[in-house]
Amino acid sequence: MRRLWLLFAQTITVGLALWFIVTSLKPQWVRDALSGHRNVSIGTKVTLVEAANPSIPAQNSYRTAAKRALPAVVNISASKEDAPSKNAIIDEPTLKRFFGEQGKSKTEHPVSTGSGVIMSQDGHILTNNHVIQGADAIEIALADGRTAKATVIGTDPETDLAVLKIDLKDLPAITLGQSDQAAVGDVVLAIGNPFGVGQTVTMGIISALGRDSLGINVYENFIQTDAAVNPGNSGGALIDVNGNLLGINSAIYSQNGGSLGIGFAIPVSTIKVVMESIITNGQVIRGYLGIVPEDVTVEMAESFNLQNHSGAIVAAVMRGSPAFAAGIKPGDICLALNGKAIQNSREMINQIAKFPPNSTIKLKIERQTSILQIDVVVGQRPPAKTN
Repeated sequence: MRRLWLLFAQTITVGLALWFIVTSLKPQWVRDALSGHRNVSIGTKVTLVEAANPSIPAQNSYRTAAKRALPAVVNISASKEDAPSKNAIIDEPTLKRFFGEQGKSKTEHPVSTGSGVIMSQDGHILTNNHVIQGADAIEIALADGRTAKATVIGTDPETDLAVLKIDLKDLPAITLGQSDQAAVGDVVLAIGNPFGVGQTVTMGIISALGRDSLGINVYENFIQTDAAVNPGNSGGALIDVNGNLLGINSAIYSQNGGSLGIGFAIPVSTIKVVMESIITNGQVIRGYLGIVPEDVTVEMAESFNLQNHSGAIVAAVMRGSPAFAAGIKPGDICLALNGKAIQNSREMINQIAKFPPNSTIKLKIERQTSILQIDVVVGQRPPAKTN
């Protein structure tokens, strides 16, 4: 036993001696070993320090989320053909042999560039309507270098969404997240093609949820983020830290055309409804009453002797509309819809849109000093006019 103890003590002594020698003569070796770095010599005079395990991501890296979502985000180039020239001299039959058919040639001019998200493996792509609006030709560039021509399945200008289709199979479709479970302060990544420089990832947080009354779209329920979103990001993905889609980047608040840290994305909860309706019906079918509601202001509440400022006042009723047939009149105050209180005009529009045509809703209104319950048969909202 004494012999083993002496052997152990000698080993410790020799180890400490070697450690003293190394720390005295080569202190950098010790620092590199403790920090996980190593020296790399270039030539005879320059020494660089690099990580010993460069493949291990940093603690706060979002590389996994980006790697998962990047293949599903595409670049979109939309172009419009010029109409054939109407040149009387070139169109003259006797002169055509000198000019050939150049008078009838068409050229394509870019309308816009933006981004899109692959939603299904069979080639359905979601983007903003304003990215492809007015285009005669749409080309999709995938992250893997492939390109394809796209056809428009349908558009919804009132939410600024459009569904495209390309003839490719087994595509890297994105995974949908739960935008309803997102919270202010959550980290998000924006992926798109800003200013046409190529696929780019930016990071930020969710700044606000349920943004509306911005005057951007008819139906608004935006996720606001401070992740850098610039022209060209439109139609691209807003993802969570797991690489799941939370929304489609749609608009920014800007005074100079660049990002000021206020971007808006259409949430997945809206995307699913719109996309399903477009693919199934070729358009989005929404309920319609045919009224123009406005918020009840403090001045209106005082004028009508209202006890609170909630509800929506009917500013106009379309002749021949469901509301007109039900007897709703301008000046009526809409207080509740199917027993649910109406807070403002925007909420009322969104609620009506959810009802299918030919369904019946009960509208509680205040007319002068009377409270009325009126049954209205919902109609189908007419398609939005496009330029």
